[in-house]
Amino acid sequence: MKQNFTVRQGALDGVETFLAVARQRSFRRAAAALGVTPSAVSQAVRALEARLSAALFVRTTRNVGLTEAGQRFLERAAPAFAELVAAGEAARDLGQRPAGLLRLAVPRGVVPLILEPIIGPFCQAYPEIELEIAASDEMVDLAAGGFDAGIRFGQFIAADMVAVRLTAPFPFVVVGSPDYLRARKRPERIADLRDHACLRIRRANGSIAPWSFIDGNKTIEAIVAGPLVAHDYPTLLGAAIQGVGLAQVPAPIAKAPIADGRLRAVLTPFAVTTPGVFLYYSDRRQVLPKLRVFIEHVKLRNAAAPRGGTRKPKQTA
Repeated sequence: MKQNFTVRQGALDGVETFLAVARQRSFRRAAAALGVTPSAVSQAVRALEARLSAALFVRTTRNVGLTEAGQRFLERAAPAFAELVAAGEAARDLGQRPAGLLRLAVPRGVVPLILEPIIGPFCQAYPEIELEIAASDEMVDLAAGGFDAGIRFGQFIAADMVAVRLTAPFPFVVVGSPDYLRARKRPERIADLRDHACLRIRRANGSIAPWSFIDGNKTIEAIVAGPLVAHDYPTLLGAAIQGVGLAQVPAPIAKAPIADGRLRAVLTPFAVTTPGVFLYYSDRRQVLPKLRVFIEHVKLRNAAAPRGGTRKPKQTA
């Protein structure tokens, strides 16, 4: 079907038409190949020649040939246009099937909790996806950092993000090794922490986080002191297992060492609960298949995650 041809002003306007005429050596055959009228082809070529201030074709009643300027333009424009076409096909391909580089910004403490059990099965299920995990406790800007998505505790996710729940809410627990607790009186009240070595975490903004508790309906932030400050929860957990002091950590990462006796939980009546762990991404862009299949894979593999769709972080607390 023939269609009206509108010339747009721009560096690439008329290039495809020029290449078609150069290949076909005929305005009429080029028009048929492009699905436009011969007059539209002539108009596009004339506009391109005017923009370049050079004649590109030598026209006779029987033949169409290239001028020297046209030959030079063809030698540079043909491979460049082919690259543009290939780039468009590559981008279209990523929009149609799960493939390409998938970059995730993830806190270190979440890697063993959420990702380690699913990395192997995911990579086997989707061999055309290259998974990159940037483990850092810094608060990152997904767009500025070139990340497809991030994983965080729900309370730290901006309200303009789409959040997908990965775990149920869970408490932060205070734990210590049996040797440590034998050497010091076991804390029964929040105020008892004054007499204990408390291992602390430094936030991404540089401040040292207080320990948070719930006493009835009241939230309490306790300023504690101790011999170690770390930037991630696994380091605090390891130090607590070694008997360096008490640590307040997410309950899921302390589950195994509590179960096997390496740690004991204290002050459990005062434990504060976090909304849980969420995968989040910007809702201002289309979710590519590589991210969509990762979300579904994590939700299916994570037994603790409740069923449901996406939601805003403000609705998940």
